[in-house]
Amino acid sequence: MSRTGCGVAGGAGEVAGTGASWPRGWREAAEDALYGRPDGFYLRPEGPAGHFRTSVHASPLFAEAVARLLCRVDAALGGPAELAFVDVGAGRGELTAGVLRALPAEVAARVRAYAVERAPRPEGFDDPRIVWTAQVPYGVSGLLFANEWLDNVPVDVVEVDADGAARLVLVDADGTETLGPEPSGADAQWLERWWPLRPAEHERRAEPGLRAAPGLRAEPGGPRDAAWAAAVGALERGLAVAVDYHHTRGKRPEFGTLTGFREGRECRPVPDGSCDLTAHVALDACALPGAKLTDQRTALTALGVSGARPPLVLASTDPTAYVHALAHAGEAAELTAQGGLGDFGWLLQAVDVPLRALLVDVADDEEQ
Repeated sequence: MSRTGCGVAGGAGEVAGTGASWPRGWREAAEDALYGRPDGFYLRPEGPAGHFRTSVHASPLFAEAVARLLCRVDAALGGPAELAFVDVGAGRGELTAGVLRALPAEVAARVRAYAVERAPRPEGFDDPRIVWTAQVPYGVSGLLFANEWLDNVPVDVVEVDADGAARLVLVDADGTETLGPEPSGADAQWLERWWPLRPAEHERRAEPGLRAAPGLRAEPGGPRDAAWAAAVGALERGLAVAVDYHHTRGKRPEFGTLTGFREGRECRPVPDGSCDLTAHVALDACALPGAKLTDQRTALTALGVSGARPPLVLASTDPTAYVHALAHAGEAAELTAQGGLGDFGWLLQAVDVPLRALLVDVADDEEQ
């Protein structure tokens, strides 16, 4: 990640015509750049697909796997008259539409889908089964699925200064960073519990009184914990799933993860609305009691996604079927690849249903 070096913050300036004071914390700056202005990054007509590729865009196999998971939730709920599918951070509705296409007719007839997105409903996206909404619906039963949503819930950034103290990182509209005050009490408590600003070898030895090394960075994840708890709390019965690139305590990146994306390439994070602003998620901190944390490779395998090559004999007996099966295997391999999409975290929270009835292989893993 490319970024400017930090100095101590001086006086605040104001951007002409906006009323916004700079420098300011990354959480406030990212909120404004992504959502708070008419040309905010996530409010643009092209949507996220114009700038980066998620599992949803990589292959229809992903939506088909989510549809199978929704069918398992349906069975665990006893086949309710109305079954909810809640797509949180829906982009332009690609996952919602793909799941509805992949469902068996009997299940699809009972589904009420909610595309939760702060951008307006796209033109032509007029399926009457889909409610386009800026808020997670409350009191529904079914599957709530948040694919790459939490990484775009803005958070602040802190950095250790030359004296070993954690300081809030402030940013100007052009991306220039300076160091500000110490983090708030809530952020400081979160950091101490979930992301102590100590070198990894010191964390392992748990040596007392060690001074943090200058330059270490972290992203206090309290806002994401709260956002996920609220989303899960809106579900009356069913399963909530958050899928994202993530890290866990003991393996936190020492210099943070804040970065930008523009037109398919990683770029310097600048809070001017021109690029996505994203940071990896501490999914272990988001987890509520009873949650399970696994990786996408394990979850998709449990949902029937396999990257195994088709038997060669099929090439001679049915060449067309072989080509289709080979393409299918390639897409599945991308979704489950080690070092790629397969390493994404899946945080699963069952609400008043047994998780083992939904994903037995995952449920048998160690609880978080």
